[in-house]
Amino acid sequence: MDAETLADLLHAQAERDPELRHSLELRAATQSGDVSEAHRLLDTAVTDGNVEYAAKIGAVLDTLQRMLDAGSPADLAPLARRTVDDISETLEQSGDHAGDLGDRLERAVELYARACAARPPDPEKLADWIVEVEFDGPGWPVIDLAEFATALGEPGLKRIKSTVDDVLAVSGPGHRRDVAERLQEQLAEVLGDVDGLVAILSAKPPRRDVSLKIVRVLRAAGRHSEAIAHAARALTHDKNPPPVPEADDETSRRRKEFDAEPGRETYAALREAATADGKWTVHRREALARLRELAAESAEHADALARVLLDDGRPDEAWRACVRFGASPELKLELAEQRATDHPAETIPVFREHVEELIERKDPQAYQEAAKRLKVLRSLHKRAETPDEFTAYLAALVETHRRKTRLITEIRTARIALPKAVTSPRTPR
Repeated sequence: MDAETLADLLHAQAERDPELRHSLELRAATQSGDVSEAHRLLDTAVTDGNVEYAAKIGAVLDTLQRMLDAGSPADLAPLARRTVDDISETLEQSGDHAGDLGDRLERAVELYARACAARPPDPEKLADWIVEVEFDGPGWPVIDLAEFATALGEPGLKRIKSTVDDVLAVSGPGHRRDVAERLQEQLAEVLGDVDGLVAILSAKPPRRDVSLKIVRVLRAAGRHSEAIAHAARALTHDKNPPPVPEADDETSRRRKEFDAEPGRETYAALREAATADGKWTVHRREALARLRELAAESAEHADALARVLLDDGRPDEAWRACVRFGASPELKLELAEQRATDHPAETIPVFREHVEELIERKDPQAYQEAAKRLKVLRSLHKRAETPDEFTAYLAALVETHRRKTRLITEIRTARIALPKAVTSPRTPR
């Protein structure tokens, strides 16, 4: 279709889709790095009777992510912070934090952390905001200090620690103490206090995941003999475990099943039960933290984490999990195919790995598929504005496999221009 026809179709769709319309308006208005239009959109996002509220919030979040991904020099932290506060206030008024807005709040917090890392605000003011959200808020969002550690620095972390210590000194059982204990553990991790973290974990009721975390912490600190000794004690305890009281509600039962066998199916069951109980935000964060710990140990667990994130409708996070933890080649390729349209440069290494894997099979069908993937790579490099890199890559690949004349034939058949040094193939192999 010609450009005018495509523009008409896009305009017609935007008239029917408020989120697309707001996203296009914001994209056009913020090309120069000016975020005032995003603030204006939040100003008009009146919640009472405004069915477009979620669409406007989604457009603002999309703009924040796009500008952060592009390395915008603009200070995006104020806009991200305002978005977090705005969604939190709306959720408090509606009382429904398990639905779509709850997910958007988590995304807003993640973007705020990225914005703070890019342009750190006053660390003590950031610490005060985190303390206020955690101790005086309605229970959401739940902050992960590791995401804000860079921006907080030593001054901000010390300020949070001072409040946590004060709460633990005077508070009895209840919400404030629960929050303080969770933050105390996070602080020990972020500050690298191995002894403190081990003491905190050891004080928890004995569970296999807690024992494994203690072992990992000790190993990471180079204290291997202590790690072995703790693992031996935990193994002895597991042979004679204390009786576990029966869970008294569906969410507790599903959480018990997940803790015993973390994976895609138990996660889905926990999500269904916790969402119905309005407890999913907290359970989701804790469940994902456990899956990330396991993902660091094997590609199988990395696949499970990525699949869970895909099920949650978070393809960007699934991709980052694949890259960070090293998922299986099959899953990386699947995600790369989904991501190639919008993020061509990011997916090029995955397609290159797949081409090499196909060539190593040394059979005609694999060579034919490799040639098709090379066409995909050529297109990706073109859209990423790195065509010269493809030319150099192809030249090196052909030089490495120049004796595989069947492969050279398939590349030619796919209408991919070969380096001039490559002569006509002789007898196909």
